[in-house]
Amino acid sequence: MTDEYFMQLALKEAARAFEEEEIPIGAVVVAQQKVIARGYNMTEKLNDPTAHAEMIALTSAFNHLGAKYLPDATLYVTVEPCVMCAGALYWSKISRVVWGASDSKNGFSRVQPGVSPFHPKTQLTTGILETECAALMKEFFRNKR
Repeated sequence: MTDEYFMQLALKEAARAFEEEEIPIGAVVVAQQKVIARGYNMTEKLNDPTAHAEMIALTSAFNHLGAKYLPDATLYVTVEPCVMCAGALYWSKISRVVWGASDSKNGFSRVQPGVSPFHPKTQLTTGILETECAALMKEFFRNKR
């Protein structure tokens, strides 16, 4: 299974958010080539500004594994994580983070360009299905205007 395969699954989560009129970001956590957690933005539904796709997927993964660290897991998320989510990913000690579209307005790199807030052992891969991930966001905000 490829990064593109798992990003497609994250895009399905983002589509769920879109259908529920949430900002369409989706995430999946993968360990040993199996999806162990899923999440999509639920900030409106839960009336909680911390209910980002990454946070929901991380919490689910911790519960699934019964552990607070994810050293053998990969998070696939459709959009670059914000500072809050990057911090949570740092503390999770996740081995890899993969995202589709960069986020020049709210992504962590906007705050500290050129500095990675992730754990030193975390590997980053970006731009996986970037066009598809960005298109969903653009459509969502175009519909809001």
